[in-house]
Amino acid sequence: MTLRLSRRAALLSGGAVALGSQSAFARTATNDDASLADAVDAYVKRCLAAWPDQPAVGVALVKDGETLLAKSYGTRIRGGNAPADETTLFAIASNSKNVTAACLGMLADEGKVKWDEPVKTYIPEFTLSDPVIAERITVRDTLSHRAGFGLGAGDLLFWPNSDRTRADVLRQAAFVPIEDGFRANYHYCNLMFVVAGAIIERVSGKTWEDFVQTRVFNPLGMTDSVPLARLADPAKSALPHGRVGPPLRYQGEMTQLAQSIAEVWNWDNAAAAGGICASPRDWAKWMALRLNNGALPDGTRLFSEAVAREMYKPNILVSNSEGPTAALPNRAIASTYAMGLQVQDYRGERVATHGGGSPGGISSTVLITARKIGISIFTNAEESALLRALRSGLTDIAMGKVDIDWIADSKRIEAEGIEKSLKAAVEIDAKQAAGAKPSLALDAYGGTWRDPWYGDIVIAPKTEGRGRNRKSGLWVSFTHTPALKGWLEPYDGETFRTRFPDKREEDAFFTFEIENGQPVRATLKGVSPDIDFSYDYQNLRLTKVN
Repeated sequence: MTLRLSRRAALLSGGAVALGSQSAFARTATNDDASLADAVDAYVKRCLAAWPDQPAVGVALVKDGETLLAKSYGTRIRGGNAPADETTLFAIASNSKNVTAACLGMLADEGKVKWDEPVKTYIPEFTLSDPVIAERITVRDTLSHRAGFGLGAGDLLFWPNSDRTRADVLRQAAFVPIEDGFRANYHYCNLMFVVAGAIIERVSGKTWEDFVQTRVFNPLGMTDSVPLARLADPAKSALPHGRVGPPLRYQGEMTQLAQSIAEVWNWDNAAAAGGICASPRDWAKWMALRLNNGALPDGTRLFSEAVAREMYKPNILVSNSEGPTAALPNRAIASTYAMGLQVQDYRGERVATHGGGSPGGISSTVLITARKIGISIFTNAEESALLRALRSGLTDIAMGKVDIDWIADSKRIEAEGIEKSLKAAVEIDAKQAAGAKPSLALDAYGGTWRDPWYGDIVIAPKTEGRGRNRKSGLWVSFTHTPALKGWLEPYDGETFRTRFPDKREEDAFFTFEIENGQPVRATLKGVSPDIDFSYDYQNLRLTKVN
């Protein structure tokens, strides 16, 4: 596992791995508000100098309800002349989850929802592949990543952009395989947040986005932000960037991925899991609200203090260790997930955090609750090492406990990850070059292949071009995902691999099972070792239907 896994790193990575030079960094620790803002500003600039390919970064810093810094650095498009500023919109992706949790908290205050009431109380037709879990799963469970699904299970229903509606996703959730025990272990699961959003809609009578707009954005004065990416004006957005090879995704030169956020991140059908686009200026207001336990500056409340406490309450263990050491002074004894936030000890204090990742952007929110300090970092490129250096470095500055060179340490890990990735890419290509031929003629693998939760994948012969440019072979189409269409090439025996023309997407291995001289079943897995977890190809179980 390398740091090149952008969303996995943004959402799941933990603390330090090495102690760096102390002398150059201890001087930035401060408790004075103006000096703290200056130190944050200076550190962000140093990070950007170390990662010059990063187009834009938005940063917000709040303390005691006041915004000390809300600013964007760089340009909305790499190489462009349109500067990003405090009002620029970024896809904040899974940082949206703690907004969804708070919306349910508002309904809990009104007596319309109970945290420990079964989902079926609010959505009677709701079911899952395990009927016992379907009966028992509660509102709290949908927000806590403890239902028993594997990492990213069901994400292909909405990632990459798909034609599924919210109703489709809710219906198909009944067929997504559950691989672990109910409430047994932590597995990051977007799918259950879609269910949480559906509960909001059923109980309130409003769409999720209308509820967020009227009950959160409007009262807070979040006038820049939008609940859905398709509402984000490209002229006001930090547009997505990433590395699309060669040889594999997350390698190669930095590239602009799209002309709008929605082009690669239209999560209307999974908005409650990651739909919001926000500005640094607006997100500072949200962090101040969370740090003030639901109270607005004028004393009115969006949610009660009891609900605020409940949303910080740990529900499942993410990881644990023996705690800090001399080399790892920030290592957590216990990292947990509450509702829409990860909660852990960090240098002897409680912090509540969340990451976010979309194609072309990763982000992080850190709430140091006892100090009433909040930090957010939004980016429009998939530079995981940069996000790590910013998140950990700014947290340490805010706490006045700066003793690790996060820039140098993150650059080291990044270099190690790149080296491993490039080696893996060479090995993948070499295995294909030496691979055995398929046992059957290519046409035999064609047909409609069906998975119970995803739906149909069609494999058909195709020829394109003329003369020397003529190419014939198999063409695969994921029928609900427009971007996942491309050549299906022999790889090794009964294993084939895709070559999607859209290099923003991840390729997959198809391994066919032969019975009586015919392919009848197939399983999939990602080609790249760095594949984003939301390409949950491994959860597909295909059966040939014609």
